[in-house]
Amino acid sequence: MRLIGSLLIFSLVLSFVLGGSAQNCGSGVVCGERDTGHGTDGGELGKIISREMFEDLLPYRNDARCPARGFYTYDAFIEAAQAFPGFGNSGNETMRKREIAAFFAQTGHETTGLFQFLISLIKFKDSFFRNYNYLRCGEDLGLGEELLNNPDLLATDPVLSFKSAIWFWMTAQPPKPSCHEVIIDEWKPSANDVNAGRLPGYGLTTNIINGGIECGHGGNAAVRNRIGFFTTFCGKFGIQPGDNLDCSNQRPYGLNLMAQSM
Repeated sequence: MRLIGSLLIFSLVLSFVLGGSAQNCGSGVVCGERDTGHGTDGGELGKIISREMFEDLLPYRNDARCPARGFYTYDAFIEAAQAFPGFGNSGNETMRKREIAAFFAQTGHETTGLFQFLISLIKFKDSFFRNYNYLRCGEDLGLGEELLNNPDLLATDPVLSFKSAIWFWMTAQPPKPSCHEVIIDEWKPSANDVNAGRLPGYGLTTNIINGGIECGHGGNAAVRNRIGFFTTFCGKFGIQPGDNLDCSNQRPYGLNLMAQSM
């Protein structure tokens, strides 16, 4: 069940990055000051998202009510991103900023936070979440079967948690392109994509992540929330969000893909 597992890696591993309320680490599960990851100035990616910008995007990172306070830090994020040289480092400066804004905004509508993520991780680790994606992600990250055999690493290693989220963002699930390809304008739609309304832009990343539920049937509150976070974050970066922000008129990739992926 590759598709479902992939969506869980993204929606569960990333949902805690922003959340929806202070109680659940709302707009930022990264709380407290516990040291995770190695100290860094951010390198090239740090020129796009500084430590100050990271904290501005995650305003509740120090909230005492956050169950995971101190776990997800700027240093852990930067260290994880170094495993993906193209992440936030492709195209011109506007494209680079837009990718980081999109990456974080795609979970900004979530309300569950890290605590629910940990519950979900335990719930799903012995079923489909454990199968294809644990193995493929682990292999791609140089862990072999370690992640498959010990999925709790995602709940105990903040760098690995960020790596797995970025891995989903960067990895295509054919016929779906990767979110990375789409947001940096590298992906070009086929005739079938055009007929399905699937055009380059932030809206297609929503389709990739959760299109079967949110796309292709008019207005949707979750989609509006995703767009709201994205436009807000783009504003913080001083850039325009680009075209095709929603997926209301995009045909989802569909249940036929899910069946093929099982």
